[in-house]
Amino acid sequence: MEQQQSAIRCSGITKTFGSVVANDGIELEVRYGEILALLGENGSGKTTLMNMISGIYHPDEGQIYVDDTPVSIASPMDAQNLGIGMIHQHFKLVEVFSAMENIVLGTPGKLPSKRELRAQVRQLSLEYGLEIDPEKPVYEMSVSEKQTVEILKVLYRGAKILILDEPTAVLTPQETEKLFAILRQMRAQGCAVIIITHKLGEVLSISDRVTILRKGRTISTVQTSQMDAASLTEQMVGRSVSLSIRRPEPKNVQTILQVVDLTVQKPDGSIGLDDVSFTIRSGEILGVAGIAGSGQKELCETIAGLLPAKEGAVLYHKENILNKTPEQIIDLGISMSFVPEDRLGMGLVASMGMTDNMLLKSYRNGKGPFVNRAPARELAKKLVEKLSIVTPGVETPVRLMSGGNVQKVLLGREIESQPNLLITAYPVRGLDIHSSYTIYDLLNEQKEKGVAVVFIGEDLDVLLELCDRIMVLCHGKVTGIVDAASTTKEQIGLMMTGEMNQQEKEEQ
Repeated sequence: MEQQQSAIRCSGITKTFGSVVANDGIELEVRYGEILALLGENGSGKTTLMNMISGIYHPDEGQIYVDDTPVSIASPMDAQNLGIGMIHQHFKLVEVFSAMENIVLGTPGKLPSKRELRAQVRQLSLEYGLEIDPEKPVYEMSVSEKQTVEILKVLYRGAKILILDEPTAVLTPQETEKLFAILRQMRAQGCAVIIITHKLGEVLSISDRVTILRKGRTISTVQTSQMDAASLTEQMVGRSVSLSIRRPEPKNVQTILQVVDLTVQKPDGSIGLDDVSFTIRSGEILGVAGIAGSGQKELCETIAGLLPAKEGAVLYHKENILNKTPEQIIDLGISMSFVPEDRLGMGLVASMGMTDNMLLKSYRNGKGPFVNRAPARELAKKLVEKLSIVTPGVETPVRLMSGGNVQKVLLGREIESQPNLLITAYPVRGLDIHSSYTIYDLLNEQKEKGVAVVFIGEDLDVLLELCDRIMVLCHGKVTGIVDAASTTKEQIGLMMTGEMNQQEKEEQ
């Protein structure tokens, strides 16, 4: 079989930030007509490398080649001129603009007429199998449609080399399959595609080859067809790692919290939760699935006392705690912990070390005008040892830690408060395999202690393996509460889009 032409080749790429070596002599090549997956733990150097290819950073050492020609990529515009387009995990679209207005936004030179632009967008859509209404405003689009616009944006600018960062993080299984069909069509059209993802099943499904990074170095580049999930993980981590998630049977199950007809408005006045009812039980993990923005954030914050409700009740052992402040909820003797999705915004103070972040949970328990930091320091040291947190010291600002270590700090602090209700929002988002499985083990330990755990997640495979029941939200409504052991990923995907409403009323 004839080898495809090299699209991008990185040779000896090194990048340092102060004393930290982010990339250390990295070797990478992607060819036209192939999909290359880039794998590595958090902190392995994936993002730094892609930022150099897309012109955000510049390498300290080494050379980048495009079409076998040495190039200097000093800016994103340089990357664009070389036919490189990066599609970020967080979309960069103007909500009030239409698809074609977003596609053409920022392109140099005289703009084509609306008629010409519409024809160009339709031609690109047909060529790559992309379905989009050119005149549809972004604020009316699904997540999948927005991603399609992002892809069309880089194709319109002439990109033949595409980099996708965690492209399926917020997609349903059906939307993921649709995206993969698009990527296969792009491969057939001769594009070179680099996909960054932590989901090994997707790597095995979509890629031709895999390049694995560890601690800033290239470990290997392998043919995907010759690998499985276990062998990929072993190369990423450097040792054998179990990829099975335990699901211990719930014991002595009792209702801890009952949510009844809960309706919540968002700050902009729109409905975030619409007549939501369910129960949370001790000794079980209740998963919450839904497309991003389906009410997950409002659900967490309302139960935790951070957001007022319009209607309904939240009964803790039959006492309504709705619209009470977090302090009032604590004063009632309710042991509740909330792990928000915004780790360094709502969860921790980025400029503080572990010790002071521990104090945020316990300073109200102190007596007198002075705060005793010693217990918090001891707790921080205990968590470093127990959870294998990598940090220069417990006084080092947490913003200098990797995402996995930040999440361990946050979850560890909440667990040490010994809650009987633990609410976690996307606790493994952006984390590597090893860090993720550490978090799953911690949650199962709490479950076995009789804690009621709410797990809001986006990886349906994990939800099905880890949780006992799964509640599905769509546009603020509950479209299903199902037994995880007897439900398929496809069924949940249909409920996430509202196409399948088979809500099961729980036995009270």
